[in-house]
Amino acid sequence: MQPIRDGADIERAVADILRIDPEFARVIDHAGPIPLRHTQAGYRGLAAIIVSQMVSRASADAIWARLEELTGGVQPDVMLAHEVAALRGIGLSGAKEATLRRLAEACRDGLDLETTAYLTAEEAFSRLRAVKGIGPWTAEVYLLFAAGHPDVFPSGDVALQAAFAHAYGLEARPTEKEFRALANRWQPCRSIAARALWAYYARVLRRNGVPVA
Repeated sequence: MQPIRDGADIERAVADILRIDPEFARVIDHAGPIPLRHTQAGYRGLAAIIVSQMVSRASADAIWARLEELTGGVQPDVMLAHEVAALRGIGLSGAKEATLRRLAEACRDGLDLETTAYLTAEEAFSRLRAVKGIGPWTAEVYLLFAAGHPDVFPSGDVALQAAFAHAYGLEARPTEKEFRALANRWQPCRSIAARALWAYYARVLRRNGVPVA
């Protein structure tokens, strides 16, 4: 299983999807260039996603800047060396501070975030979700854009559902359960199918539905 690291990986995956499902050309032909949107893997990358949850981009950037200044580098051992009060004092909520600490402990105890892209989607998802506080959205965003996992598909994403319904001429969006089953046809390249549908959503429906930049 080859992680998605650059534009060439996207091109190869698109070709594989079209061999598997030629009808997906109705998405590819209108999506335009499919952005890579690759971010940093490892503890630091996942921590940034956690910090950004449920707050504005400006607030997330400000908290992250204070976190970096406090720690000198957002890494597991450094995070564990700081008291709860110090981390809460820079603007982290109690839930986020606890999740970052539990994630640091999991990494210290052997969780390798760098290699999750080489696991099956189910195993990678399970390992992340085993850390209390990391929900489905956080796990999917990390695996898609930081780890570069080639086969993750967030079937509950409304933008993906809307893009699929529009491209295939459906009267209504598929439900999450229906969409999960439909997306199985694109294995083992579901991450690129998701990127293509987001690109279609942005270009054809003229809206930005991608969860992170």
